[in-house]
Amino acid sequence: MIRVLPGPQSPLDPAGIQALRIEHVWWLFFGITAVVYVVVVAIMLVAAIRRRNAPEPLRPEEDPERERRLIRIVAAALGVTVVLLLVMLVGDFTARRSLRSLEPGDPLEIQVTGHQWWWEFQYQDPIPSNNVTTATELHLPAGRPVEFVLRSADVIHSFWVPNLAGKKDLFPGRLTRLFVRADRVGAYTGQCAEFCGNQHASMRFQVIVDPPQRFQQWLAAQRAPAAAPVTAEQRRGQEVFLGTTCVMCHTVQGTPARSHVGPDLTHVASRQWIASGFLPNTRAHLAEWVADPQRIRPGVRMPLHPLPPQDLRALLEYLESLR
Repeated sequence: MIRVLPGPQSPLDPAGIQALRIEHVWWLFFGITAVVYVVVVAIMLVAAIRRRNAPEPLRPEEDPERERRLIRIVAAALGVTVVLLLVMLVGDFTARRSLRSLEPGDPLEIQVTGHQWWWEFQYQDPIPSNNVTTATELHLPAGRPVEFVLRSADVIHSFWVPNLAGKKDLFPGRLTRLFVRADRVGAYTGQCAEFCGNQHASMRFQVIVDPPQRFQQWLAAQRAPAAAPVTAEQRRGQEVFLGTTCVMCHTVQGTPARSHVGPDLTHVASRQWIASGFLPNTRAHLAEWVADPQRIRPGVRMPLHPLPPQDLRALLEYLESLR
């Protein structure tokens, strides 16, 4: 069962300037096509009623005036069609130019990597040691421009947050860029919009737009190393983590775990969702995910972890301490 992340996911509920411009184009296209649809249906109904009640018409060669009238009608319809298409073309072109003109000079840079089937976000800083890496949950400061540097680790993905901007594709071996400014505080849902495998539909993430001060507090907390284990159970859990295949795929800052195959778990307990937005981050779901990820999301890269019950409990205690 696919769980739905909280927060709206609609291009008609814009929370940023880019989405607002896209919404304007959408309403322009919708208005034109709706009017055309109504007019065409009305003409078809009138024609059907008149044909039913009218006598058999003369052939065109028998009624030259009728033929000229039909030609004028067709020419007028063609002219209206050309005008409407030009209006739509100009509207689209104008929106594209306005979106390009919104590109900021000194934005917050976030590198986005699409994996099968999860999202990695790395917040860039002039001091490399201050970079922050997280997964599934993307925090943005309200009112500040953000530049997403997009790349794929495997196949083509597409980064899309309908409430903030249009979608942008991610390609292996190539960087693409997307500028976004979120203006409204709240939680929104993003997803992959390009089919990328059997778990494509559940490759989602949550976007949390924070007030600037709260965002800075969150960023400072994420820069801190992982909390050291306090209880004996947490220390045992850390030993389990470092002594099993977990350490071969994940990073926990402040420990020997430095792999980048899977999500960074330094502050995993601070996230609201796990499994790329598929499961709420609760103890029961975390245990379910660690024990048998293939049952929850068939084909996911995470292998099985057949741990004894006491080791699983200790590992969960340790992971829940990573805030």
